[in-house]
Amino acid sequence: MPNFTFPGVPNDGPFDRVVQQAKAAEKAGFDLVTVMDHLYQIRGIGPETEPMMEAYTTLGALAASTSRVKLGTLVTGVTYRNPAILAKQVTTLDVISKGRAILGIGAAWNEDEHKGYGVEFPPIGQRMDRLDEALTIAKLMFTQDRPSFEGKHYKIDRAVNVPRPIQPGGPKILIGGTGERRTLRLLAQHGDIGHWFGGPIEELNRKKQIFFEHCEAVKRDPSEVQLTLGVGLVLVENEKDGKAILDSLTPERRAMARVATLPQAAELIGTYMDAGFTGFTFNNNIYGTDASIARVGELIKVVNGSSVAA
Repeated sequence: MPNFTFPGVPNDGPFDRVVQQAKAAEKAGFDLVTVMDHLYQIRGIGPETEPMMEAYTTLGALAASTSRVKLGTLVTGVTYRNPAILAKQVTTLDVISKGRAILGIGAAWNEDEHKGYGVEFPPIGQRMDRLDEALTIAKLMFTQDRPSFEGKHYKIDRAVNVPRPIQPGGPKILIGGTGERRTLRLLAQHGDIGHWFGGPIEELNRKKQIFFEHCEAVKRDPSEVQLTLGVGLVLVENEKDGKAILDSLTPERRAMARVATLPQAAELIGTYMDAGFTGFTFNNNIYGTDASIARVGELIKVVNGSSVAA
């Protein structure tokens, strides 16, 4: 859910709509509900002045409003929070949700919101170094009673993280991005889930081969990591509906969107599944009504009998 702009909804009502959408997704068979971890709305979705609710406050409230779907961010920028505090927040979400939290994290990119909030925005190499250390700290705090760690950017000293995560081994770690030299290596080292964006199968397969090479270098079985994909699908009943939806999107979003009927969408998803991708994301900028979310539920049933990671 990257979008919190709901026409006609009063200022005190956006979260009620978010709950409605999360419940509709749960009913439709989705496995995961995420929110963006941003402070400003991002380009491609809308103007930066659009409403943006803080991620972990929103997720904690959603945990009390849902019962089955996993919950997390897609994804938290490593620069926004001290990683030990982030691990504490995700652990708390796991406790509140009774074992449904995931830790979504990446290197951060939106410099404007860093400037606006006075948050340091170091060069990309330093952000990747911080991401490596943050992932190490999170895993330690999920799995050890009093862990210590000292890196170049962060350290913990016999950190206490009680109550402990509900999930054995702690919440799964989702790493966003396909940077070939660093991000895919960190996914091989630390990640349980990778989230990429759709494109030509040939390019995705090339990225997968690089990921496999990183797994081999760190002696990790790549089958232990689930690969998920944002495919930009606009699921419609007919071409007229598709045009209306496309016209409502920003130019950036429209350029990434793929209009498809249910049979066409199922065929496309099947192609990606044959290539090794087993999770697919659909966002509420397109799927914002109960009916449109239920339409994705029909796709879930068609693709995988009764459910597919979504």
